[in-house]
Amino acid sequence: MQQLVILGATGSIGQSTLKVVSEHPARYQVLALTAASNVTAMLELCSRFQPKYAVMANQDAAVELRQQLPARLSGIEVLAGHEALADIAAHQDADIVMAAIVGAAGLLPTLAAVRAGKKVLLANKEALIMAGSLFMQEVRRSGATLLPVDSEHNAIFQCLPASLQQAVSKHQLPADSLAQHSVNKLMLTASGGPFLQRPLHEFASITPEEAVAHPNWVMGQKISVDSATMMNKGLEFIEAHWLFQCPVDSIEVVIHPQSVIHSMVQYTDGSVIAQLGQPDMCTPIAYALAYPERIQTTVPALDFSRMSDLSFCLAEKARFPNLYLAIEACRHGQAGTTALNAANEVAVEAFLRRQLAFNDIARLNEQVLEQMAEQTANDLEHILTIDARARQLAQQQLGAYSL
Repeated sequence: MQQLVILGATGSIGQSTLKVVSEHPARYQVLALTAASNVTAMLELCSRFQPKYAVMANQDAAVELRQQLPARLSGIEVLAGHEALADIAAHQDADIVMAAIVGAAGLLPTLAAVRAGKKVLLANKEALIMAGSLFMQEVRRSGATLLPVDSEHNAIFQCLPASLQQAVSKHQLPADSLAQHSVNKLMLTASGGPFLQRPLHEFASITPEEAVAHPNWVMGQKISVDSATMMNKGLEFIEAHWLFQCPVDSIEVVIHPQSVIHSMVQYTDGSVIAQLGQPDMCTPIAYALAYPERIQTTVPALDFSRMSDLSFCLAEKARFPNLYLAIEACRHGQAGTTALNAANEVAVEAFLRRQLAFNDIARLNEQVLEQMAEQTANDLEHILTIDARARQLAQQQLGAYSL
């Protein structure tokens, strides 16, 4: 019986993780659930899974949760604050930590889990965007196991030979390890989001409701907007660079609207190995949970006899400027990716609050990247300073935009 901590239990990844866990009660037990402030959802999860710990990042939410827990759940210890999140991620009884807190807030608890040598299932891509070099150094130093949960990186991982999978999960990768295993290119697929065919002159009028309506995946608001701008794919590009120690020029993004092929690995002999499946996060979650084994899920297998045509195309820069900003930031290095991620979080939040037009998200991100890309980012203190400064710059620039 493996003890599981879920960071971000009320989000879409957390919910999918709990679905897989509930299908294997003899294999996994929930030690702790965490959330930001959603007391209603946490009450329901506590009732169903009865963890030993429930952690709310928001202090007031923790007080409310304590007050509303019924007597039969009085054994659940409710904790509060960001320090508690980090403590529970590193808890001595935890075997597996699902890192699914969205945004920069997930960095410190995910880093705490890595430093404690846990098996970490990485769904929080910002941990690598903000602090990729430092984060991967800690994986190697602590002996933690790091497994990607994002469908694209999980797919790439599955397409690699077993020896390379082991090296990736422990970050014991020489600089040329992919080439030594005859890997020529990593190919990330992207659905293109809801606006793949939308005329460019209509982008200024796109509403938050339209942007969060993803055609294939069920995700949270922030990730859905990032998918619509393809910043999400840009962040995944940076994540792939760090996870697989892959040169920027050896990573390619291909639009594949059907979301059946989740990503591919191209080898030097011309072979391309792809991972296919339904667009359901339960599949990569189950793979990461049980690795190197495989466990059953309720996700139906693909029926190739009824499958529609699979199509592919390149991403237009004019349509998806955020993707190309992320690639540029990756070339700049850690300061660039940290600053871009911070600016984008501010920009997306402003868009969702109807303070910024959809097509101005990329413009704001570019302004901040230009000012911050050459900063020094040698340690966690520098990284957090760059993150804070980039957010401040983005907030200041917001005043120049009007709807």
